[in-house]
Amino acid sequence: MDSITINIQETNNETIIKFVSSTILINGGSYEYNNIDEAKNSPLAQQLFYLPFVKKVFVTANFIAIQRYDIVQWDDVADGVKEQIESYLQKGDPVVVENTEKKDPIEVYAEVTPNPSVMKFGTNKVLTQTDVELKNIDDASKSSPLAQKLFSFPFVKEIFISENYISIMKYDMVEWTEVYHDVRAFIRNYLLDGKTIISKLPEVKENKTTQVEEKVNLSDTEAKIVDILNEYIKPAVASDGGNIAFKSYDESTKQVNVILQGACSGCPSSTITLKNGIETMLKEMLPNQVNEVVAING
Repeated sequence: MDSITINIQETNNETIIKFVSSTILINGGSYEYNNIDEAKNSPLAQQLFYLPFVKKVFVTANFIAIQRYDIVQWDDVADGVKEQIESYLQKGDPVVVENTEKKDPIEVYAEVTPNPSVMKFGTNKVLTQTDVELKNIDDASKSSPLAQKLFSFPFVKEIFISENYISIMKYDMVEWTEVYHDVRAFIRNYLLDGKTIISKLPEVKENKTTQVEEKVNLSDTEAKIVDILNEYIKPAVASDGGNIAFKSYDESTKQVNVILQGACSGCPSSTITLKNGIETMLKEMLPNQVNEVVAING
């Protein structure tokens, strides 16, 4: 069994920190516990509540967030909590005992996107807390059993899995009108069966231009760019089955580099959207700080 590691990540709330896991903790969804009684289906959360400073525990697919009481500071106890979580996970015990017998109603709907090669399949089930882009079946075999099965359809070219939708790019051998019914039915049945969606988050590859850059310490301008993208741009892009992520900012040229994913990747209208929409908004909201927005994979 591979060694499981936990990374400590601060949040905007000083009483809450995240313990991010190198492995998937639960199969989609999320759980929030306010006390030990509510955590009856989570042995790990119950164990954490025995720590006198733990106020609330929040479990997602790849991290555990803990809110503390003010009797301690995280600097004094975070490392100990990290070791306790790592020790628990290494034993292989379940983080949450999920009810696989009860099948919640699951709906899957298909939506066209501005990219004619991409169809968006939305659902009322949370699929992942971290966006996952899979370019081929080899990538999928390492991280997503659901995507691996979808690549069995011969026309599937690329897959992007976000919080509550899956964007699928096809080859030109078929039209979506001929096949989307079968894909939608397959996804719905897969989710109804409670099968694993994401088994492991894809590894970060060195020198990969399309890898979203994770920065802990952003400059003031970078932080403002990320906030604008998250608040104003991402929701609109997600509604079309795509995603936009901040990559980097060059202070000397004032160029913003972004990553386009899902339906946005390779979309004929993405350049127009990038220049007329995103670039214009950033220039207006950050005067004299942005000259150009470039999609480095678009």
